[in-house]
This record gives sequence, C-alpha cells and structure tokens, in this order.
Amino acid sequence: MKRGEVYWAELSPRSGSEQAGRRPVVIMSHDAFNLAARWRSIIVIPASTSPSQAGRGPTVVPVQAGVAGLGKDCVFLCHQITTLDRSKLVEKIGVLPAEFLSQVEHGVSAALDIPLR
Repeated sequence: MKRGEVYWAELSPRSGSEQAGRRPVVIMSHDAFNLAARWRSIIVIPASTSPSQAGRGPTVVPVQAGVAGLGKDCVFLCHQITTLDRSKLVEKIGVLPAEFLSQVEHGVSAALDIPLR
C-alpha cells in the first residue's frame, strides 16, 4: 500500500455524519508507515458520490469517473480524514494521478488549517 493509491474500504461501523459503508478511499499516510508490515494503521480520505457533498468548499476534491479506476464521479472529502486498520482496505482500485493527489493535499491543508510548504 502506498500514498495516493485508491482502495475499496469497508468503513462500517461508523457513527453520526462519518462516511460509512463500502466506498473508495485514497491513502494519505506516509509510505514509511504504509510499507511497514507491523504498522497496522493507514490514514485515508473517503470518497462520496453524493451531490450534496460536492459544494462543501476547499476541503472537497472532485474526481471524474475513470480516474484512478473509479467507476463514478465522486468527491474526496478531505474534512473526513480518518485512520483505519489496513484490514478494512479490501481491494485496490487504482492510483490517483499527481495533480489530483496535490488537490487532496491542499484540501487536507484547508481542513486542518496547516499551510503547505
């Protein structure tokens, strides 16, 4: 597993307004953690196909169907950054191209109010 790869993930159980169910996620954690077999946690950004999520501002990154193997248009919800056990990542879909990964990084930066270098 590497940063920028997109996987199907099982996000249940979750609660409240957290993204739940089976959905694509992009891996955001550092590859030093991702490639360490004993490190079980992976930091991800979940995707949504809900039109209501698309207008949420700078923390939402739209990605068109076909990019990174995604079957539908979706948005990555950078304000929903979360940590999962790697067992919840069930199938690799593809790799997010660099320009989209950069947009996701900017979305995370906006969500956490941490400026990018």
